[in-house]
Amino acid sequence: MNETVMAFLKAFLVGGTLCLIGQLLIDLTKLTPARILTGYVVAGVILGALGLYQPLADWAGAGATVPLTGFGNLLAQGVREAVAQRGVIGAFTGGFTAAAGGVCAAVFFGILTATVFKSREKY
Repeated sequence: MNETVMAFLKAFLVGGTLCLIGQLLIDLTKLTPARILTGYVVAGVILGALGLYQPLADWAGAGATVPLTGFGNLLAQGVREAVAQRGVIGAFTGGFTAAAGGVCAAVFFGILTATVFKSREKY
């Protein structure tokens, strides 16, 4: 099979499985979506801190890095690198430094979209 097709298939399987777990949590528990989303980020931080998430991200690509668990892994990775460079203060600054580019891009494109398109009420 073509390498690109396999990359898409891996991303779809892993990302789809993460979405399936989230949907099952919504349907079968009384957890609110906000708690589920927070749980995903915390799970990504924990798995990233233990070194278990990065091999999955390397294998699945965007299927593991785009969901919220990937954001948690990014935070853990940033903290780990900052602690190695700056010591204890890196535990407080590493997550911000690692995630700053993605957060800034989200804010920028959100503002751009809001200025280009006119909002309206749904009926």
